[in-house]
Amino acid sequence: MIAFVSGKVAAAGPDHAVVDVGGVGLTLQCTPATLAGLRVGEQVTVPTSLVVREDSLTLFGFADDDERAVFELLQTASGVGPRLALAMLAVHSPNALRRAVAAGDVAALTKVPGIGKKGAQRIVLELKDRLGAPSGEEEAAAPAPARAEPWRTQVQTGLINLGWSAREAEAAVEAVAAELDGGPLPPVSALLKSALRKLSKP
Repeated sequence: MIAFVSGKVAAAGPDHAVVDVGGVGLTLQCTPATLAGLRVGEQVTVPTSLVVREDSLTLFGFADDDERAVFELLQTASGVGPRLALAMLAVHSPNALRRAVAAGDVAALTKVPGIGKKGAQRIVLELKDRLGAPSGEEEAAAPAPARAEPWRTQVQTGLINLGWSAREAEAAVEAVAAELDGGPLPPVSALLKSALRKLSKP
């Protein structure tokens, strides 16, 4: 297993980053939150998990060791593969997933694209004793307004990583925010794609 990669960020996209490790560019599949912490040209050390299939080798990158551990634990539930596990981490933080599973919060789990009610119930049943309790209470103790809009920073950083200026990225984020209209918040990946569509319009 490749536990981590260390090198310079050579490129970043909506769902991946390329890290130059000794002259070899390794593509890492990542959540938007993880990508928000990467800057093209910077030296980074990224915890990784290698998923081996008959026809592919896929390297997944994470913000920290805890995110990687949860990613690997999620896949021990039947019906949860690496793509769905990554989608779960794109919608919920590791601690939010722990809380949802511990509380049997099916509604929170079904916010993840690809997870229905029965799938969520199965995940709760199979992972309740594996994920453990949330680590620390910082996230739970923070006031709701401070946690309500982290997607703005994540989307704006993602756009800047893709080559847009800070001003263009901020304008696109504001345009996306104006369309949300207080409804359910989509995954950050969907918000980033929406912002990209706005920037691509003439």
